[in-house]
Amino acid sequence: MISVAAQDEDRELLYVIRTMEVMMGSGIGLEGAITSISRGGYGCISSDFQKVMVNTRKGKGLVEELRRIQKRAKSDAYKRLLNTMIENIISNTDIVKTLKNQGGREEEKRTEKVEKYIEELSGLPETLLSIGMISPIILAILAITPQMMAGAGDIMPLPDADSIGSIVNGGLFVTVVMMAMIGMKAHTKDPGL
Repeated sequence: MISVAAQDEDRELLYVIRTMEVMMGSGIGLEGAITSISRGGYGCISSDFQKVMVNTRKGKGLVEELRRIQKRAKSDAYKRLLNTMIENIISNTDIVKTLKNQGGREEEKRTEKVEKYIEELSGLPETLLSIGMISPIILAILAITPQMMAGAGDIMPLPDADSIGSIVNGGLFVTVVMMAMIGMKAHTKDPGL
């Protein structure tokens, strides 16, 4: 199971990668891109980058601060991004190309998650609709059975109207509970994108 912190990092990561790719592709340096992202809008990644910038202004090295964040990161993809940034500083690698590749990978992972989510939920709307429509119809027919079979009391014993009413009300309650459980199933399978 993926931790909440890793989900938060993964949720914002693609946007951070694409923003950095655009900024650095247009000539802004790595420190400028980090500063821009640290100003907010990218959740926990913005707060991490803000801490990096505060500490670098105090005289600590940028590589040292990125490594500190990398050790605390929960998401493997976020660790890869931080490693790419560190490698760019140390080895002066082509970070724009690397960011483009990482962004493509993250997009593929998101697409796979969405497709898996859709596949897991296939048939769920039909089930919900079937239960929500058919059950009340069947229960309504059951409720009017004593009136329809009023003369048949001699042939077979019929339950009284209060018993039928209790069965119908119980059936409607069970229908609502089942629909709520199906809704919870859909909610718990949310991929968190």
